[in-house]
Amino acid sequence: MMGTTDYGVVRPLTAVAWTSNTSTCPKDFTLINITEDGANANFTRSFAIRSGYYLCYSKATSGGMVVSDIQVITDKDAIPHGFCFIAEHLEPKATVSKKKRICVRVVPVGSVDTAVLDIKLTAKSKMMLQHYTCVGDIHGYVLWCRKGHFTSTTPQAKPRNVTLGLRRLSLELPPTPQPLRVSNSPQVPHGKISYRRHSLHVNESLDKPADSSIQGITALDGVPFSLNPKFNIQPNATTPQLNNIRIKSLQDIENEYNYTFTVEELAAKRARPLVSTSSAAQ
Repeated sequence: MMGTTDYGVVRPLTAVAWTSNTSTCPKDFTLINITEDGANANFTRSFAIRSGYYLCYSKATSGGMVVSDIQVITDKDAIPHGFCFIAEHLEPKATVSKKKRICVRVVPVGSVDTAVLDIKLTAKSKMMLQHYTCVGDIHGYVLWCRKGHFTSTTPQAKPRNVTLGLRRLSLELPPTPQPLRVSNSPQVPHGKISYRRHSLHVNESLDKPADSSIQGITALDGVPFSLNPKFNIQPNATTPQLNNIRIKSLQDIENEYNYTFTVEELAAKRARPLVSTSSAAQ
């Protein structure tokens, strides 16, 4: 069955292209070099033209796109909506004839459930391919395609029966241990064991830093805190700095900063000199 792998997975076409030979054929592409009726599938090859080109296709699903439809149009036809011409992977001097061209419709794999599963070529004869649809004739060959439902290539994890022994060997993290209930907690007498446990807990908490790591230890650890003697003021003691402070009254402040504005008043009252009219005329 065409388009089906050994595991029964139907894979659709993801790309169609032209290529000059096997050296220029892209990776993951299959080159069609022989038609179904045994003819050479090299386009435009003749006695005058030694080089030609082949049709190739890919079913690689890494791009997440599939070919949903394929058509053959002439140079006078407008390309259908949503279609594009197939790519060309040719040698520098090789060219593809533009009289008839192959165009495909490429869509995301999750948007359709049917796509082109396979394409084949036959020589221009009356040969019919069963379960295939004739797309059209192009440069002396007939292009056929087979459409249908395809299988999603996304791998699905199969459920497994994991025994208790295998679960212990699993790399998954173990479940978080639950605290012991009162009924399941070990019964111990309230004797020396409880006192020793309490003393060990106290000593351990004293030895540990605040954040239980070496980063919690600083250079000031163990240095006693004390004030500079000049800031050590005894109660009821006279502070020498406070003896030179004089508290001024409001009148003292007004007397110190009083300004009469006498100079400004004399300047404002000074009479301007009068200029006689006769002197101004001269």
